[in-house]
Order: sequence, then structure tokens, then C-alpha cells
Amino acid sequence: MTKKQKAPFDMKSSFMDSEVLIANKQLGKTLFNDPVILSRLFKRITNKTLKNICPDKRRVITRLFRPSRETHVINIINRLLALDENSVKEILKQTLKDFAHRHKDLHSVLLNNYQRIIGYIKDPASLSEERKLLVGACFTMEYSIESAALFNPSIVIYPKQNNLKKGQTRVIFSFRATGEGHISSIVFRSAIIDKDNSIFLEPVSPFIGTPEVVLNATYDRELFKAKLEEMGQLSEGANAIHQYLPNKFTLNDMDKAITVVCNSNVFAPADLENTVVDIKWLAESNYEIFFPHGQLISERVIFPLSQNESNGVEDARFVLFTDEKNNGKVTYYATYTAYNGREILPQLIETQDFHHFKISTLNGPMARNKGMALFPRKINGLYAMVTRIDGENLYLSYSNNINFWFEGVKIEAPENSWELLQIGNCGSPIETKKGWILLTHGVGPMRKYCIGVVLLDLNDPSKIIGKLKEPLLIPREGEREGYVPNVVYSCGSIILNGELIIPYAISDSESHVASIPVEELLEKLLKKS
Repeated sequence: MTKKQKAPFDMKSSFMDSEVLIANKQLGKTLFNDPVILSRLFKRITNKTLKNICPDKRRVITRLFRPSRETHVINIINRLLALDENSVKEILKQTLKDFAHRHKDLHSVLLNNYQRIIGYIKDPASLSEERKLLVGACFTMEYSIESAALFNPSIVIYPKQNNLKKGQTRVIFSFRATGEGHISSIVFRSAIIDKDNSIFLEPVSPFIGTPEVVLNATYDRELFKAKLEEMGQLSEGANAIHQYLPNKFTLNDMDKAITVVCNSNVFAPADLENTVVDIKWLAESNYEIFFPHGQLISERVIFPLSQNESNGVEDARFVLFTDEKNNGKVTYYATYTAYNGREILPQLIETQDFHHFKISTLNGPMARNKGMALFPRKINGLYAMVTRIDGENLYLSYSNNINFWFEGVKIEAPENSWELLQIGNCGSPIETKKGWILLTHGVGPMRKYCIGVVLLDLNDPSKIIGKLKEPLLIPREGEREGYVPNVVYSCGSIILNGELIIPYAISDSESHVASIPVEELLEKLLKKS
């Protein structure tokens, strides 16, 4: 009988650090090793099945519920105001009994949503605390963020490496969670990887919550103007508004500038209407969010906030970026695709601690499609990005500004049978002494997705110095069925303890991890070049 493997973390000591990382009840278990051959090229590739990383329909957030018809809102308010106080207390008591245990602080949620609807109430000061809470409850709904799928993972080394044993490393997985209406968000899990690369999922909280929006987020005046120009929206009215903005401005500054221009009577109101809509749309696409330090990593969800991502924040490719010219400062970046149901917009996430996140637009002709992946450091003094501007081929782009990408060169086109339709990246390139390992995805007949790999030159990544002709990972028979069948896909990997660790999704449903010795992979890549 196999001896049960002991979890490599101390549950009690986890709460001694200034930041609590994990839940206080062990819901997760070890990730069982399940050796399989995923490619004929390698005998020692291993599949570490993430038994616990599956969609959990019980994990719900709260959202504002606002009927589309204003008369409907008014009718609900009138019915609530007509209730006697005893009825209010009874209905609220039952509501809290049914839902309070499903959220960390439902009381605050209900009061917050009451404040968002308060404009419909003629005399809000006359309402009791209970009635305010009930009004908030009637304009609140639950949303199961993982009800459909939990997939397309990436992995990075976690900022906090506290309470670990020698040889252990804490990592953070990001996932694309999809719920009702195919709305996607970003969720997180933490795990400990032992020195032999055994992976242990840390406990997952039953609660999950959205962040606070930083209202005083600042914008760069010239970058904002450049983006408007790229969008073709730098009208005379927009130029006029731009003149009244300080070099670093807030949404309040922007509103004041709009008011000044509107009151100047230089432009007809009809002429300014679309300009104001475009400017506000762009401003709302660049924002900051904050998760309180008491909120656990598995409780944090980045849910769509702006109009351009109303249908989802998709496929975040996280990477730990080191600024060698700035004393080795470490920043976590992630590119993702914002989707509003009609159009996509490449976006960038920036964080140093996974509590405070800055979201901004990616701009320029090399940032016009899905799947941009940032290199983990500058090359020859410039940021570098693998991108795909035409939906088919891979390009390399350089920039001195991480938000603007103007020029690029094609580095790879589909050529093998398993990638006849298109290719893309599977996360940021990974540096080794022999070159940059770039995982790719190829789409072949019947839209079957496979994961491949190429090796880029260390000093000139536009040169491919090694490539496997066969895919590294393919959908096995048991992995073909799911939300989107016949797919294996990853958004980012790491090298740890001599192995390339690849988290990957199967059929857009759930996620697994594969690992392979780096030296063996490099040997095959260079041999096949």
C-alpha cells in the first residue's frame, strides 16, 4: 500500500506572516503523479494531473442586478417602500439566512448596491437600516464564475515565499474562469512545488470576491492622446479637451475638461457627443483595482469592469518580468484579451503583489489580435513581445514603451500538418543558456489544438534555432470532450528544478500539468534544427 504523502506546508504557521495566503481548512490535496507518454519524442515526460483544478459551481460572486426598463426599477422600489417594517425584517431575515453563509461580507455588498440605486428613492434618510439592506438585496444577484469552465492556465513564482521548507517553491496559477453567458474572468490558485517537482495544491477558500476600483487612477496625457489618434477618434473636440488636461490626470480632471469645452459653445453638443463617449470609453479601459490584504489569493477574481471587456477578460499570460537596469526590480505583467461580444482589445495587467493591479490598453499595429506574450526581460534595452497580428503567424516586436507596439517581423508560419490552420504562442518565452523556449499552439484539421515548441536565439529571438516537427502535447482520447472539444492549451510555463513545468487546459474545461527535463528538451530541439 502506498504511503500517504504529507502536505509540505504548515497550516498554523501560514497565518504568522503579515499576509495570509491560504484558507484555514485543507480543501485541496496533493496533485497525483500519473506518468504517461504525451509525445513519441520523449520517454520521461510526465503528466501531473490537477485533480482539484476543476470548475466549482459553488464559488459565486455578487453582481448588481438592474432591470433594463427604468419603470421596472421604480416598480420594485415602490413595492419595497410599501412594505410594513415587520415584513421588511422577516424577508431580510430569511434572505440573510439563505445567502449570508455564501459570502464573506454580504451586509456590505447589500449596502453598496443600495447606494447604487439610491437615486430612485425620494427620501432615503427615512429608510431603516433593514429596509436599505432589503432594497440592496433586491438589486443583487449571484453569479457562478466557474459554472462552465476553468481553463487556460499560466504559472509564475509567487511573490511571497514564506513558511516553506528547504527546496520548496510557492507558485501561483492563473486560470480563465467562464460562467453563464460565456463571460470570462481571471481567478487564482496557489501551490507548493517540492524539490522533486511534486506539486501540492494549497487550500482553496469557499469564498470569492471582486476587487475595489481605485477611483483616482491616473492617466498619462500624451499616451492617452496617442491612443485616441490610433483609434481614429482624435477629433477637433477631443483635441480641445486634451488641451485642458494636466500631464497626469484623473477621471475627475477629464470630467472638468469636458465641462469646460462643452460650456465654451465652440462645438455643437451633437458634435461633442460621440467624442465624449469615445474618450470615456478609453478612460474606462484603463483602470486600477485593489484586493484588501485580508483577501486570500484563491478569493480574488478579476471580473470584467469596463465596457470593452463586458463579455470577458480572456487568456491572461502572466510573466515575472525583471528590469535589469532598475536594480533587478520585479514586476508581474499579463497580457489578456478584452472582449465586448463584438470586438477584441489587447490589454495589459501590471502588479507587484497580486493585490494592486493596474490595467491599461496595448496599442499600435502590432497589438491588434489575440495572444501577445511579453519576454521576461528587455533585449538590447527594449521590451520584446511575441504577437500574432494576422490570426495565422507569429511575429516578434520590440518597443521602448510597454504599451505601444509599432514594428515587428514575422518569425514563424504554419508548416506542419498539425498546424495547417494557424499558430500562436502558449505564453511568454522562457530563457535558458541555449536559447528562448517558446511554447506554441497549432490548429489543424477539425480545429484540433496541439502544443508545440520552438527555440529562439538568445540574442536575436527573431531567429528560430530549433523546432520540433511533432507536437509536444496533443489531446488524448480522454481529454477530447469538453466545453470546446479537441483542445490542449496553455498560457504560460516555468522552469523549476531542471524541468519545464507546463500547466495546460483540456478542451476548455479543466486543467492539468505536464513536466519534462529541460536538457532533454533542448537536446531534441537542437538536434532537430
